Amino acid sequence: IGISAALITTLLAVLVGMVAGYFRGWVDGVIARILDIIWAYPVILLGVALGVALAVGGLQIGPITIEGDSLAIPILVIVYVPYMARPIRGQVLSLREKEFVEAARAQGAGPLRIIFSEILPNIASTITVFFPLMVANAILLEAALSFLGAGVQEPNPSWGTMISDGVDLLITAQHLAIVPGLML
Repeated sequence: IGISAALITTLLAVLVGMVAGYFRGWVDGVIARILDIIWAYPVILLGVALGVALAVGGLQIGPITIEGDSLAIPILVIVYVPYMARPIRGQVLSLREKEFVEAARAQGAGPLRIIFSEILPNIASTITVFFPLMVANAILLEAALSFLGAGVQEPNPSWGTMISDGVDLLITAQHLAIVPGLML
């Protein structure tokens, strides 16, 4: 779940950040305001809201249907996109003014070629640094959602459900809550 959620979050954040940073103007303004709105909510609160909404109604996109008790529900809670998209947007804003981008533009390269062949390789180090952080954040968010009942449901294992089950037995068997908590 952590790697899948981080991969989806990273792909969306890179796409949104590069589009906002490269095209600037009203495109950047709209994307930046949407990211600000998402960023304004506490991550756990937004994650619980999205997790419950997806768990109750499921998700249907054309022929693809995801049931409410699916393991894909915590993967689709992509609340960390603004945390990665904003720094990428800033780097793209800086890189689009560099000489190598102007040279590519002067040679007749279109926006997609400039974005994917000139700018993307230069932000690869940022993406490489952010990806493991997104994996860790996705694991912690999934555990929190599962602990609160909005994430992975029984009988599928999750750190959050293990801690939740151990809380009921905290007086007699402390290890059932403490050990999964320490593993996180």
